[in-house]
Amino acid sequence: MQAILAQLIAFDTTSRESNLALIQWVKDYLAQFGVDSTLTFSDAGDKANLFAVIGDPALPIVVLSGHTDVVPVDGQSWQSDPFTMSERDGRLYGRGSCDMKGFIACVLSLVEEWTRLAAAGQLQRAIGIALSYDEEVGCLGVGRLIADLQQRQLPIEGCIIGEPTMMRPVIAHKGIAHYRCRVLGRAAHSSLTPKGVNAIEYAAKLIVHIRKLADAEQSFGTRQALYDVPFTTLQTGVIHGGTAANIVPKDCEFVFECRWLPGDNHQRFVDSVREYAALLSAEMQQVAPEAAISFEPLVNCPPFESDADSSVRQHVDALCHGCRGEAVAYTTEAGRFAEAGIAAVVCGPGSIEQAHRPDEFVELSQLALCRDWLLRLTARLSRPTGL
Repeated sequence: MQAILAQLIAFDTTSRESNLALIQWVKDYLAQFGVDSTLTFSDAGDKANLFAVIGDPALPIVVLSGHTDVVPVDGQSWQSDPFTMSERDGRLYGRGSCDMKGFIACVLSLVEEWTRLAAAGQLQRAIGIALSYDEEVGCLGVGRLIADLQQRQLPIEGCIIGEPTMMRPVIAHKGIAHYRCRVLGRAAHSSLTPKGVNAIEYAAKLIVHIRKLADAEQSFGTRQALYDVPFTTLQTGVIHGGTAANIVPKDCEFVFECRWLPGDNHQRFVDSVREYAALLSAEMQQVAPEAAISFEPLVNCPPFESDADSSVRQHVDALCHGCRGEAVAYTTEAGRFAEAGIAAVVCGPGSIEQAHRPDEFVELSQLALCRDWLLRLTARLSRPTGL
């Protein structure tokens, strides 16, 4: 398992890069055990999802899913090469070790065992392996994988997404949406400010409006106690604008996000921002008819709530006996699977606190726990009723 993880980490699959080298390596690895893989590609053809089935594909398929892309290491100070796995004090360090190549390595390490059981006719459920691209930039790739599964009408029973949860089941998470707002004003010499339209200042008015929406939601909005942040949140994360201190800026753009609870409707916040932008645009156009405010949706990942009656949930509940299902503020591909009608649960090795950080690591004990958990899942899938 460690050798597999070392190989996976060695592939620089930062979201801006191709993941094809890793996907091809996994495809070849599976082929050694007689397992065929189906690839679905990005528009540019430089990235791919992989899906493979071990066992009879006519049986209900329990999917084990992970994303192959990782976040950048730019600007981070690492004690070791982030793309060379290193072991220190019972921890395996490297970009993606925790999020989430550790889970993928655990899955791949059991392929030989699963193919043996399948050949002996002992698997009463087939096991699916799903690897996706571009999860870190908005769960963009997995939609094509899911569409392919639906087109082929494969009997997917459910999906376990192996994001780092310390092997405790996550049964709900928030949705996330990102929007880019562009404000077009009119440039002018700063000594003649009334003749210009200051794009930064109008962007600031919109950002303050977003902040007021967030404050109102925190004070008066719906709460769900299961979450660590139990209400819908909004915030502005990026802003660019202006060229010089003595020029009224013509352009400004910023990106804001909303993370909303299941059952909420984030569009109401976006509509409020758009309505306020329309008022500001009319004000700007009194000075500069060409002035405008536009919005571009960037990311929209749905929230997730696990179906307590689904068989995959029952598998996980049985294997995590005594663990209370958790809800989290971060977003995973579980929302995409659930949106497509595929029951899902999030459960995997490592802590989300290590994800995206310098010196990212996964503990060897967590990988061992995950592998044991997968073996116990295999035992359940090898029984006639799966119970």
